[in-house]
Amino acid sequence: MWSVIGALWEEGRLPLDQPLGTFWPEVAGRPLGQVTAHHLLTHTAGVPLRANLKASYGTDPRAVREGVLREALHRPPGEAVEYTDRAALILGFLAEHLTGATLDRLAASLIWRPLGMTGTRFGPLPDAERARCAPTEFGPGSGAHLKGVAHDFSARLLGGVCGIAGVFSTLDDLARFQRHLLNPAPRAGFGEAWVTQSLRIRTGGLAPRRGLFWHPGPGGDEDVYVHYGFTGTALWVSAKQHGGPSC
Repeated sequence: MWSVIGALWEEGRLPLDQPLGTFWPEVAGRPLGQVTAHHLLTHTAGVPLRANLKASYGTDPRAVREGVLREALHRPPGEAVEYTDRAALILGFLAEHLTGATLDRLAASLIWRPLGMTGTRFGPLPDAERARCAPTEFGPGSGAHLKGVAHDFSARLLGGVCGIAGVFSTLDDLARFQRHLLNPAPRAGFGEAWVTQSLRIRTGGLAPRRGLFWHPGPGGDEDVYVHYGFTGTALWVSAKQHGGPSC
């Protein structure tokens, strides 16, 4: 999600500091309309902290989307740093609104294909690719381990394609992604400007400190930034040291 938003920002299609309601008619006049993309990327938007999508809006993806975009904030934007997967979910909806493309096609056209990430895609995976995946957990109600489908329940509820989770990749593709992050190639995916914007503290005096979706490594080392995934995955990067990707 971070890379797609960066590509749209560099193309001039997504203003970071402009309230969403000023260019996204669906949220104009609603609580989310006062939030900016910068708030969402730094987890300072004040949107609800837990998904609870099925309990709140049922199983129809359209109803879920409409409900999320109309929700009340739980605190004013910019007041506190509080992680919530709502931020990535909303950014995914925003990217689809700005482009008219679904998030899976958008990620493939803006990021994966330009970077040569041929083994990366949203699930659910075809049988041949699923066989190469490690299972995550025993699926409640399914009688089987989750394998080749999104571990995140909200992502599964939305068909496997959303801003929260659902992307499957390979070590080779992740290395391509990290090498590009350290030394962006021209006209391919996101660029150096987006990396520079993201890998620095963007939350002022608030704690915990965050960049744009990335945050300083353990101990607050601002030479190293990290992004974790719920199932134990992580990407670590040091653009200053430029010592190579680590994951």
